[in-house]
Amino acid sequence: MRVALLISGGGSNMKALVADMAGDHPCRPCLVASNDPAAGGIAWAAGQGIATAVVDHRPYGRDRAGFETALRDRIDATQPDLICLAGFMRILTPDFIRAYAGRMLNIHPSLLPKYPGLHTHARALQAGDTQAGCTVHEVTADLDAGPILGQARVPVLPGDTEETLAARILVQEHRLYPAVLRRVAQGDRARLDLG
Repeated sequence: MRVALLISGGGSNMKALVADMAGDHPCRPCLVASNDPAAGGIAWAAGQGIATAVVDHRPYGRDRAGFETALRDRIDATQPDLICLAGFMRILTPDFIRAYAGRMLNIHPSLLPKYPGLHTHARALQAGDTQAGCTVHEVTADLDAGPILGQARVPVLPGDTEETLAARILVQEHRLYPAVLRRVAQGDRARLDLG
């Protein structure tokens, strides 16, 4: 299966997915695309021989449809079977999501349905949670509310800051996302729970 990966920054989750897509893995990366020309993950992907594309959202201003049309053109040119959002920091419209219904995955740094959206680590600490983690879910038109495909948990430790909690969760993101992608590519959408 061909996988397009969308990023907005350094792409650490994208790198974990690409590293796993080798050998007997049922997937191969066909594109790494970003909305930010400065995204460090683009140069890394190009260095790996993966096709890359940048569609800067800023010149489009409030024209989300225009931006998404340009992005879809780049994605569709590579004919992906699946799309993985890996730190892609743009909220996508229902029209874009519909075009890839059932084929788009996202990783989110909380134990959904808790804390959709931003500032997940701060919100978990403020709530006094004893556990935090990450979730891979199917992307639907409702923000961070699609079917959960996998979760990984970490304890919230005394003295944790947003940064220390985020770092521990990121380690689990790099385990969970590749495991879920592999299962989905093999037709298995049963929920996976790690640690």
